[in-house]
Amino acid sequence: MKQWILCVLAALLLTGCGSVTASQEATEGPQWETLTAEGQMELQYAEQFEVEYYTEGYRKITISDVGDYLIVPEGADIPANLPKNLTPLCQPLDELYLVSTSAMDFFRELDGLGSIAFSGTDADGWYIEEAAQALQNGSIRYAGKYSAPDYESLLEGGCDLAIENTMIFHTPDVKEKLEGLGIPVLVERSSYESHPLGRMEWVKLYGVLLGKEEAAEKAFDSRISQLSDALGQEATNQTVAFFYINGIGAANVRKSGDYVAKMIDIAGGSYIFQNLGDETALSTMTMDMESFYAGAKEADSIIYNSTIDGELQTMEQLLEKSPLLADFKAVREGKVWCTEQSMFQQTMCIGDMILDFHRILTEEAPADEELLYLHRLR
Repeated sequence: MKQWILCVLAALLLTGCGSVTASQEATEGPQWETLTAEGQMELQYAEQFEVEYYTEGYRKITISDVGDYLIVPEGADIPANLPKNLTPLCQPLDELYLVSTSAMDFFRELDGLGSIAFSGTDADGWYIEEAAQALQNGSIRYAGKYSAPDYESLLEGGCDLAIENTMIFHTPDVKEKLEGLGIPVLVERSSYESHPLGRMEWVKLYGVLLGKEEAAEKAFDSRISQLSDALGQEATNQTVAFFYINGIGAANVRKSGDYVAKMIDIAGGSYIFQNLGDETALSTMTMDMESFYAGAKEADSIIYNSTIDGELQTMEQLLEKSPLLADFKAVREGKVWCTEQSMFQQTMCIGDMILDFHRILTEEAPADEELLYLHRLR
């Protein structure tokens, strides 16, 4: 019998969900009370998760506002007397249902795509080439989006863990059904990290899930070392606006505390909208064009976010969005850039994105081939 089935049965028994009473629980194997904490993972930027090390290779993951998970090493037993709010996850976790698109890049980085059996996004929704190819060749199967998973396929395929983003909380019945079918649900919150490098540091959590902690540590350290020059330089005093024009002609901008605004700051620039929005909802907001014009007209550079309505290649395409942009300083001086659509799925490349921002702020005319996630409008 596959280990994930044993893991589920044991979890049901320990939480009192099965037909076996607490007095009948097996006493062989480790007891939760006897496992000893041996320290905690050191995190430089991430604040939305913690990892505690326990004896015999067990790991406890705590995700803020979500819950606790116990990583059970391959071949080990689930400890008896687990707290009801501690979800056991038995390694190897190699039949995953990955719904959170921001997590795919961590698996790619750790050579872990083979652990993903199901995706919540079909091939045409992926800008990560390896993910799209895996769906096209069938090594990863599309199993429905977060709100409508294909339960039958997940069960037939032996799904051992669903990795969701916080959208799953909008459909709590789906989460409950997955768990009721014996499929644990891990809700990841990398997108809630206020520091951009905190998002990238979530690779360490996935290293724990996959049993690749050393590789994850090396991957993160390598990305940070590439940033050393940019991180050590003084501010350029260059202002930057980051936005897109929505379907009704209004500007969608990042709030001041959003991670993109902080990426610009790390790169040596200054996000043009300071003190914009509340600190409890770090994301985006919509501004009418008159307000956007007043706030961003004198920005030294503007970056158009292509995520929603596609990439722009020319100034003409930009001005079709709003003729008012012709008066912007950055447009007059030709300092207008557009993001590649792959930018927001490639979480491990946040360091490269910061370097791109740094280049457009410090170099007079960086060539497109020097940039990975930006291109200049012609």
